[in-house]
Amino acid sequence: MDSVFHDIYEKYHQDLFRFLFYMLKSREETEDLVQEVYIRVIRSYQKFEGKSTEKTWIFSIAKNVAMDHFRKQKGWKERIYEKFDWDLHQMKDTAALPEEEVLKNEDIRYLYSCLDKCSTNQRLVLVMRFLNGFSVAETAEVLNWSVSKVKTTQHRALNSLKILMENVRRKEGDEVE
Repeated sequence: MDSVFHDIYEKYHQDLFRFLFYMLKSREETEDLVQEVYIRVIRSYQKFEGKSTEKTWIFSIAKNVAMDHFRKQKGWKERIYEKFDWDLHQMKDTAALPEEEVLKNEDIRYLYSCLDKCSTNQRLVLVMRFLNGFSVAETAEVLNWSVSKVKTTQHRALNSLKILMENVRRKEGDEVE
């Protein structure tokens, strides 16, 4: 089991961490949930039947761990209220992002800011498809959705993201004038 766990860790750790981080926006919570995913993987690896790929199986577990985390949070609305900067109309930056250097690029910064404004389902699809490189079929399998639902959600998410980014640029253009 040690070599199996090592192989899984080597193959998926970076993508798994990135996936959970973009959902949680907290390095500490992400680290805790990544550990929970590995615990569940180790406990249930003997039950893995191979009906899906190992990758989609592990990310299904990760999605379930994240959703369980969100459900267990008590008072999450109050915590969001406290973390929101009402003057800037955005979440307060409480911790540096892991890809801090990349975020110096203005377009990437806009993208990540607007991604936060998408619905959870839209963010799930965009993160899995474009940041983790999942296919539509893999995304559907992980989320336990139909392929058409993934495609529809992706289409709507990309349209929303485009509109949000245009609005951000328009607002900044108005502020400069």
